[in-house]
Amino acid sequence: MNTGLRVDAFDYDLPAELVAQQPAPRRDGSRLLVLDRVVGAAGGLRHMQFTDLPSLLAPGDLLVLNDTRVIPARLVGSRTAPGTGGRVEVLLIERLRPGRHVWRALLKGSCRPGEPVDFGGGLFGSLVRRGSQDVDIELSVVPDSGMVDQALQRVGRMPLPPYIQRGEDPDTTDRSRYQTVYARSPGAVAAPTAGLHFTEALLRTIVEAGVAVQYLTLHVGPGTFQPVRAIHVHEHRMHPERFILPGSLALAVAAARKRKGRVVAVGTTVARVLESRAGATRDRVEPGEGACDLFIYPGYQFKMVDAMVTNFHLPRSTLLMLVCAFAGTETIKAAYAEAIAAKYRFYSYGDAMFLH
Repeated sequence: MNTGLRVDAFDYDLPAELVAQQPAPRRDGSRLLVLDRVVGAAGGLRHMQFTDLPSLLAPGDLLVLNDTRVIPARLVGSRTAPGTGGRVEVLLIERLRPGRHVWRALLKGSCRPGEPVDFGGGLFGSLVRRGSQDVDIELSVVPDSGMVDQALQRVGRMPLPPYIQRGEDPDTTDRSRYQTVYARSPGAVAAPTAGLHFTEALLRTIVEAGVAVQYLTLHVGPGTFQPVRAIHVHEHRMHPERFILPGSLALAVAAARKRKGRVVAVGTTVARVLESRAGATRDRVEPGEGACDLFIYPGYQFKMVDAMVTNFHLPRSTLLMLVCAFAGTETIKAAYAEAIAAKYRFYSYGDAMFLH
């Protein structure tokens, strides 16, 4: 890896009006910027619609998606101890103890260990540990309020990224649209946004065209939105995120390689898991589960991913660095400049790219 690579090499200027604040009226109604890596941005860019994606895939290809499900992880409550009061905001990150609702979380507001916080709807929290950057909090419910999971679904809010600034709380639209149609494994606090464009009908069209579709799980954490603050890229450390790569996907990868098909990752989360579990040869990934902290930046040689569906990413982010590693930094910068000139919509609710 390049130890002299600076983080500011991944800066670019984006007009604020191009940051998408709402999803497109239709999931698959987004635009799609297609980049041919061999030709490069100078002559390898095409402007298409996301509904054109099936035409960019070939029979025998393998499309891999992340089936994590975003939980309503943002809780807003108030201190209940006499004479305290005050707003407390919690972002749940990861459940720590099976059988108990103890979560690692980010805390905004003042709160002492053991002091109950009322989140409404019968859901309460109590600080178990206060660290320098995060806390552990235990959730509980008052009698007759149902289970903790039910109360969390009732009162929790979708954890939209900080650049979505509507001056309002997430609404019922976000409950469905900041979630993929194939989400089934709860645990993420951010959506795998490349997958937000897919509809069930579009996936059926892809399967009917002879493309295999498989899933893995990576529970996306809040670090996905945080810019890299180091001066040099190699100094950054990724936050570990829990993943599951099933045996059925490992078999599908081997089958795709045998028939000369491409492995197409839907999103940077899928790319990171596939690359972290790549075997000694290109026809093998290792099934299993654990924590993924693979940091991919220019200089990395991809072993498994042949093509990628992805959104447009924040400056200085690890996600931008990954796509630059895949297609070349100058090529991606030129493609982003083209997207800005053509007024594409950026970030989580924005338009998409297909890199091949």
